[in-house]
Amino acid sequence: MLQIRSPSLQLHARALSTKVAVVLSGCGVYDGTEVTEGVSTLIHLSSHADTTVQCYAPDKMQMHAINHTNGEEHDTNRNVLVESARIARGAVSPLAALDSSNYSALVIPGGFGAAKNLSSFAVDGADMTVDPDLVTIIDSFRSESKPIGMCCIAPIIAAKTIPNAKLTVGQSSGPEEIWPHSGAAGGCEAMGASHVDTDIDGVCVDIDNKLVTSAAYMKNATPSEVHHSVGKMVTEVLKMVSN
Repeated sequence: MLQIRSPSLQLHARALSTKVAVVLSGCGVYDGTEVTEGVSTLIHLSSHADTTVQCYAPDKMQMHAINHTNGEEHDTNRNVLVESARIARGAVSPLAALDSSNYSALVIPGGFGAAKNLSSFAVDGADMTVDPDLVTIIDSFRSESKPIGMCCIAPIIAAKTIPNAKLTVGQSSGPEEIWPHSGAAGGCEAMGASHVDTDIDGVCVDIDNKLVTSAAYMKNATPSEVHHSVGKMVTEVLKMVSN
């Protein structure tokens, strides 16, 4: 029997196809993904009934593992993929397996893992390198004109991999007790990006590059403020998917 699908059913089918890849960099602000940012990303994405999420992380050793009670290095290192599984509740795949053709968007939360495990910004500053698999993935999403979202320190990766990117890592100056990492803005500009100052409630949308960034814990903010900062980034990314 011939079946005729109405336009509304076709629209519903397309809506249910939104899939987002989230790249993690470990577990913990000082050596991996910042936990509040990582969890907030998953909460905001999954709050949309038409969106499904898959987490990825590099299957390699971290730059180092940090004792988060005192900032000292552990004697033994840890694997980025294994640590990321703590945030993803085990549902995390190796970064090398990420195929952009299967996803509508890419999101990378912050934490020092973005500057230590996904890139070498923590050591090399503007002369940093980016994980080769992640470079390939970002290039693929861009060639397919799919949006990319980043927050906190993660936009440094966009500064290095996306020519003429417009982005934010919060404020480029300010009291250290409020903006302790404001120097990262200069690092982004040294890599060719245009930095836009935003507060915790702001978001930077680079329409030309389909890039969305927000400050999150680049500001000494509350968990609630960070949760909303991440949510604004996620919302703008999903708007780009629907457009």
